Amino acid sequence: MNTLTKTAFALAAGATIAIAAPLAAMAHVSIDPEQAEAGTYALITVKVPNESETEMTNRVELKLPTDTPFTSVRFVPVPGWEAELVRTELPEPVMVGESEITEAVTSIIWTAQVGSELGDGALLLLPISLGPVPDVGSVVLTADQTYTDGTVVSWSGIEEGAENPAPVLFVNDEPAGHHGDAAAETDDAHSDDVHSDQNATEGDHAETSDSSDPVARSLGIAGLIAGLGAVLLAFAFRRPTSK
Repeated sequence: MNTLTKTAFALAAGATIAIAAPLAAMAHVSIDPEQAEAGTYALITVKVPNESETEMTNRVELKLPTDTPFTSVRFVPVPGWEAELVRTELPEPVMVGESEITEAVTSIIWTAQVGSELGDGALLLLPISLGPVPDVGSVVLTADQTYTDGTVVSWSGIEEGAENPAPVLFVNDEPAGHHGDAAAETDDAHSDDVHSDQNATEGDHAETSDSSDPVARSLGIAGLIAGLGAVLLAFAFRRPTSK
């Protein structure tokens, strides 16, 4: 294989990686809905995608907070998966309402029965009820996802842009990307200054465009590389023109 041919194959492989990387980063363990009102009993669904092409997910553990524990934790049975509520003693007593809590459910573990493991491209939905929701800004619910080869992916990142972000239940805080208060202020401004409202709207569109730009840019670059690879392959394998 000559140098030109090797270069073409390298470019084509690079294009595949460039396309796969941003798409893979979009899938992670999350909860839905991601916001609840303080004092309520929230019914949420833990969403677990399988991200391995060769291994299957056979265990999921959702860890609950110990500083603001839930006194009521229940799960909805899911066919093919066994659920276990793990109750432990808290590091220190916590007041919930007028009661002092010394132990609580600190994690929920789901284990797949033989033949029910989560395969490539599949999504597992695990409904649970948590309450009462504490009167705080947000509650971090870290999750460990175990694969059939023993690999454990810990979804526990809390910093912005974390590679494996933890699921977060927002209570008094606004979920990332939600601008309800800002929208209300924009509506008030509209009654006083139409031009100011238009500028705010244009700013929102620009922000949305910027937030989606990295993925679009990656896909565009990948397409350009793939096209260049195809051109080089064509030149590599073209037979010399007879004189």
